[in-house]
Amino acid sequence: MLKQLRDIFTNQLARSEQQHSEDRDHALRLATAALLIEVVRADYEEDIKEAEAVIRHLQTHFDLTEDETTLLIKEAEAKADHSVSLQEFTRLLHENLSVAEKHAVIEMLWKIALADDHLDKHEDYVVRKVAELLYVTHGDLIRIRNEVKKAHKK
Repeated sequence: MLKQLRDIFTNQLARSEQQHSEDRDHALRLATAALLIEVVRADYEEDIKEAEAVIRHLQTHFDLTEDETTLLIKEAEAKADHSVSLQEFTRLLHENLSVAEKHAVIEMLWKIALADDHLDKHEDYVVRKVAELLYVTHGDLIRIRNEVKKAHKK
């Protein structure tokens, strides 16, 4: 009897932890996607190259299907529409990502900002602000930007 109760409790705990992990992963994907959307919107011009870059980078980075990516982008756009500040997204990322993972997010942001072959001052500001909120050093921010620019020119 005690073994059965312990097994039930253990199974419920394992399911709860798995659900928490899935919720956390989705929240991180959503926050990242919302930040990419904010960079796209920063210059107040819709650019197909930037939109395609968002899709491509989300699919690659999170290993998502096309349908999963479309749903994530729609949810991220809705979240971005109703957000008051970038901190809403960056706080979650800062608390849950390693330095290398934060650098990967910044790299994606630079790639989106440069997708149309023009770095608008508003896009630059958003990327820099996100980096600041993620506690990415200025040196790393510039290094990542230069690496992205160099790779983009090829």
